[in-house]
Amino acid sequence: MDQKIVFLTIVGMLAVTYIPRMVPLVALASRTLPEPVVRWLSYVPAAVLASMLFPALLLKDGQFDVTPSNYFLWAAVPAFLLAWRTKSFFGTVALGMALVAAGRYFFG
Repeated sequence: MDQKIVFLTIVGMLAVTYIPRMVPLVALASRTLPEPVVRWLSYVPAAVLASMLFPALLLKDGQFDVTPSNYFLWAAVPAFLLAWRTKSFFGTVALGMALVAAGRYFFG
């Protein structure tokens, strides 16, 4: 591939990544958003995480999988409860990883 094409591709990717992030930042830098908008925006990270997490937990090879061999799903249940109870990110990740490792070690 020609170096010019590679360079233009990188510049194009930079533009389509950087511009959508900077426009809201510049447009909203000197403004205060209404409280309902701020409250609504506070739910966006959880919604995005859930939309990425649920397919990974519930699908295996494109099929719905809630079998006992789905260690990720079964490890996520107590990890979710721990996160809900303690609000500890590190503890939740550590518990989830430990449960997946234990499930694979003992059952699979």
